[in-house]
Amino acid sequence: MQRIVTLDTETTGLDWKRGDRVIEIGAVEIVGRQLTGRHFHEYLNPEREIDAGAIAVHGITAEFLADKPKFAEVAPALLDFLRDAVVVIHNASFDLGFLNAELRRVGLEITVETVAAEIVDTLKLAKTNDPTKRASLDALCERYGIDNQHRTLHGALLDAELLAEVYLAMTRGQESLLIDAIGGALGGACAVPQWQRPATLAIARVTVAPDELAAHEAILDEIDKASNGQTVWRAQSTPVVPAS
Repeated sequence: MQRIVTLDTETTGLDWKRGDRVIEIGAVEIVGRQLTGRHFHEYLNPEREIDAGAIAVHGITAEFLADKPKFAEVAPALLDFLRDAVVVIHNASFDLGFLNAELRRVGLEITVETVAAEIVDTLKLAKTNDPTKRASLDALCERYGIDNQHRTLHGALLDAELLAEVYLAMTRGQESLLIDAIGGALGGACAVPQWQRPATLAIARVTVAPDELAAHEAILDEIDKASNGQTVWRAQSTPVVPAS
């Protein structure tokens, strides 16, 4: 079963190209659309000062980080945690830029992208799903009804946990809905096997108005995005036809 890891970082500033460094890494594991309880979390000594603007965002000071490990000490464990996982990041280019710069700095000829099975950027996903709405992590928490009132300051582990809930809500497709329904009926007492499409599925021919057909197709487009093209309706041969 595919592992998913949601990841976030905090940094000394906004630009790794100007020497800003990673000071906190948080990542949580999801398997079978459930948080497993496994996580990776480290504070790091950046060996440099932290911008005042960054401290205002995350509240982490150089004094607090003085006795924390350096990136080279935690890199092997981080790479092991990310290896072969679908790594989910909000605004992935920012975190990847910093982490890959840190890897180069310690002489590792490797990137997060080459370690991971796939990178998913929830910022891009949110903008693709609805470009008219705000797509910050806080905005997505509000949109999907995820409680983030305890988030007074940014923190890598807290944000990775919130991102896990957001990602699960954003990708809630047909398979997960069926699993949730069965799991609820069983009281969550046992694992639910992966659903497989039956060999035959009878679907009646339906006649609808053109505007209803357009709305129907729009919904299927959204399900396609959430299920990576696994929409059951579009896999069947019986079409929905417009009214004459």
